[in-house]
Order: sequence, then C-alpha cells, then structure tokens
Amino acid sequence: MPIRIAGEGGEGDFHILLDRQSALNIGAFVVDGIDLSPGTAIPSDGDPRIDHALKGFLFTCGPEHIRHPEEIEDGAGTYPLHGSLAGTRVLEARMAGMEGCTGVIELDLAGGGRARLERRWSVDAGAVHLYDRLTNIGDKAFAPMMMYHINLGGWLMAPETVMSADAFAGEPRPWRFGEGESAHFCLPAHGRDGWSDVVLGPFPALSGRSLQVRFATATLPYLQMWRCERGGANVISIEPVSHRIAKRPELAAAGEMLPLQPTASTSYELTFRVA
Repeated sequence: MPIRIAGEGGEGDFHILLDRQSALNIGAFVVDGIDLSPGTAIPSDGDPRIDHALKGFLFTCGPEHIRHPEEIEDGAGTYPLHGSLAGTRVLEARMAGMEGCTGVIELDLAGGGRARLERRWSVDAGAVHLYDRLTNIGDKAFAPMMMYHINLGGWLMAPETVMSADAFAGEPRPWRFGEGESAHFCLPAHGRDGWSDVVLGPFPALSGRSLQVRFATATLPYLQMWRCERGGANVISIEPVSHRIAKRPELAAAGEMLPLQPTASTSYELTFRVA
C-alpha cells in the first residue's frame, strides 16, 4: 500500500502517494482530483525499475549514477540506467500525522560499497518539502550523483503554458522546447540565497495555476529539463541535478566527481507546489 500525505495549498486541496517499493518516490500528485503524473504515457528503455518509477510524479536517480549506463571505472560491469536507487524497497517508513513521512533506504552500489538514504517528506504552507540525507555506510569512497525527475503528463500543457526559471534569467520559454519528438537541456541553476526557482504553467485543467519548484543549489547546481512526445509518450520533466551532462571520465578529469568518504554524509533539498 502507498503512503498518503495530504495538504492544502493555492486554491485547493492536494495529496501525494509515496511508493514504498521504490525508495519512497511519489507515485501520484493529485490536485483537486487531477493527477499530474504521466502514468503510462512514458517511453521505455527496457528497465522495469525505471518504467515503474517514471510513471510517477517524482523519482530519484542516483546515488552513484544518474543517466544512461556507463562502464564502471574498474571494468566490473556498468552503472545501471539512472543509478541503483529506483526500485529499492524502503526499510522503514514512519508517518508524522497526515502531513509528513520519514523513510530509510539502504542499498548496494553498482561500483561497490553501500549507501543509506534518510528521506523526509513534509508539507509546509501549502508546499511539499523533500529533505534527503545520503550517507556512505560502506568501506570505500564513492562519488555521489543525484537527479530528481519531476514528471508531468503532457496533456496538462496548453498554448499559453510557458517555463520560467532562474536558470534562464527568468525569461519565459515555450514548454515545447527543442526540435522533434524529444529534447532536453541542462543549464547552471543560478538562483538567490542558495535556492533556484522553476515555474511551469499555467495549466487550464488546474484553473490557470502553475507548478512551482524550488531546489537547493549547494548540491543540485544544475537544472535539466526533458520533453518526450514519441509514440504514446507524452511527458515533460523538471530535473534538479548534481552534475552537468557529460561522461563520468570527463567529469572526473574536471574535478567534478567529489568522493564521499565512509561515514560521511551530504544532503539534497527541494520543494514544490501548485499555485
């Protein structure tokens, strides 16, 4: 059974359903009876973990890899699609009333070692707040990578729907960016006071309201966005991310793959709301 967290924000009520079978990700984000998640309108890369997670409103890539498979540095296989976290069951989950939940996930990493993710969901002033604490509980260092896929069904978009973000100086851009059926980009997030803002909307189905996302840039310094309208897919994603688009060897050579030593921790934080 999923975990339900309810709240009130903007001009109506909402609830989120948390997936115990996949790292306490968000399976559904329902606002005034409308689920914003894409459901089955997604492309498949052949990995059932990701097919399941991508149907939901938010899933987490990482903690040791965030994009398409790449060779592990010591030649012992490949890092999996979007990392090892998706599809990992929650060890324990505790409710804090109807407006909060904490969970613990532990997993073996593809390149060796182990990690623990302590995840806290809460609702504050109409916004959903996620705080993640990632700890190296293995006996070897690894370079943490994290990306948060915030996925919306493309049917929510309309001609008047635009994107605004600190990453592009607040200037509105059309939601159907790029060329062809699928496109993506990744930019420095920028922002103020350690936070970066993204707004996507308005959505006619939500009475002209928009999705507002904020994320902490200390450990999520980039904004990636992805659109796919290929075949039966119809999805657009807002993706706060720890690393720019580049192969792991290139990132390592540039000093961007910073190791997390055994017992050390790092954290990630974001909020979202419809208003």
